[in-house]
Amino acid sequence: MAAALGLRNDFDAARLRAIAKQSKEAAQTRRLLALAAIYEGASRTEAAKIGGVTVQIVRDWVVRFNAAGPEGLINRKAPGQQARLKGEHRTALARIVESGPDLALHGVVRWRLIDLCRWALAELKIVIAPQTMSRELRKMGFRKLPARPRHHEQAEGAIEDFKKAFPRRWKLSRRTRGSLPTT
Repeated sequence: MAAALGLRNDFDAARLRAIAKQSKEAAQTRRLLALAAIYEGASRTEAAKIGGVTVQIVRDWVVRFNAAGPEGLINRKAPGQQARLKGEHRTALARIVESGPDLALHGVVRWRLIDLCRWALAELKIVIAPQTMSRELRKMGFRKLPARPRHHEQAEGAIEDFKKAFPRRWKLSRRTRGSLPTT
């Protein structure tokens, strides 16, 4: 069986307990108290019971604590997947979106997310989901603006004829007028 990893020499149990008392993160406090017990001579098994974890996780805490100190015991956000589009890809995407599609070349009259995903696969050799493409375009400052359909034979001013013309001064209806208190 291998020897247990030692803890840093620049901390002691009292200092870890003081840091744990000031900590706003419950998980960090629990980890600091488990390591403080190790500084006081408790076994790793007892420290695992204090922390409510296994001995292997206590070892991971010791590694993180030795590397980064008490800040290393704070819960970190997982880094997630690397971005698929790099700077040059975003530049090419912005250029193609701003120039618009060519019917003869691209086979579409307006860009849809799925069309841009197909273009990215063909030109940039990148597989990207439509949701990711939408997120990337929004980060780049583009917004989805749907086209307003217009019939090809629509006469100029035809829409204005169908708009409601409201009187300049609003009047209360008789039913509403009768329910208002009179003074």
